[in-house]
Amino acid sequence: MKTLQLQSCVHDNATIECAFFEVDIPEPAPHEVILKVEAAPINPSDLALMFGLADVDAAKASERNGLPSVVIEIPPAMLKAYQSRMGQWLPVGNEGSGTVIAAGESDAAQALMGKRVGAFGGELFAQYRCLPAMQCMPLGDDISAEQGASCFVNPMTALGFVETLKMEGHKAMVHLAAASNLGQMLNRICIEDGIPLVNIVRSEEQVALLKGQGADIVLNSAADDFGAQLQAAIEATGATLAFDPIGGGALSNQILMAMEIAAQKRMSEWSRYGSNEHKQVYVYGMLDPAPMTLTRSYGFAWSVGGWLLTPFMQRAGIERVMAMQGRVLKGLTTTFASHYASRVALTESLAVAAVKEYGKRATGKKTLIVMG
Repeated sequence: MKTLQLQSCVHDNATIECAFFEVDIPEPAPHEVILKVEAAPINPSDLALMFGLADVDAAKASERNGLPSVVIEIPPAMLKAYQSRMGQWLPVGNEGSGTVIAAGESDAAQALMGKRVGAFGGELFAQYRCLPAMQCMPLGDDISAEQGASCFVNPMTALGFVETLKMEGHKAMVHLAAASNLGQMLNRICIEDGIPLVNIVRSEEQVALLKGQGADIVLNSAADDFGAQLQAAIEATGATLAFDPIGGGALSNQILMAMEIAAQKRMSEWSRYGSNEHKQVYVYGMLDPAPMTLTRSYGFAWSVGGWLLTPFMQRAGIERVMAMQGRVLKGLTTTFASHYASRVALTESLAVAAVKEYGKRATGKKTLIVMG
């Protein structure tokens, strides 16, 4: 059996190329299944592998092996960042959904035969995928392929944020670019769990979107009085934790400053070292590749670090992760529902017009690849 598969490669002529390849699908091992992929979302992590930091507006149509491809020039100054993947064709697609059409001999694999499942583990921008049964999540007869396509990355990440808050002893959090699919999920989870959440967005339209979904605090970072609103929100909620998918710029720095001011107001006596309340910002994306500005004007009890789902799951342990997955399945059409701004067929996903549209990484504008 063969499958059409989307792959990405950085070339030594300072270009990055996405192309289709026909690859063999192996016979499933005892613990594996073969999935006929029906839908797969294009997540920011997929875009990072497909195009890196290249400007998608400069994409040019090309051809490889008689199939369409797209090529984008990489600024020479950024080429060093890609040395470890130079010349390697890497399959794309972190998650998706489809129907199991073949299964290995193990009980776990056989139990999935003929069932619609959500899947994760990469290489899912393809017609078929052979993967371990443990990387599949049965969806049930009432869940469509589209509804189940985003059953892992965003739902588990949003739940991971809440579990991180609980594990680290925070009582409220701040979320940036909060109008995204993930941000909407996080808002619904926090409402259900009674966790104060400060949502930060970039337009009044996004404010209205989240307010319409029951959000209590939604701040527009473009507003003239954003700084004062942010300070008031952090003081009201006691938030000492923030999740930042943007990365570049000074917004996380501004949040840390507001957290420190709020913490100092709760101090019984002044200290030259600032408050001893720990303030944490986790960066989990790179919507802005510019450097992050940190002025270090918030005492010494603070941290800025990266957050990724897989390391979190390893730290959280199997029991907590299984409970999270169970909650996702129960709320896949409600709390964890995903919405898509556009849909594109796999074979048309490398058309330049499509690339320029979904490659913008605009908040709330996710594209779903469908297999027609």
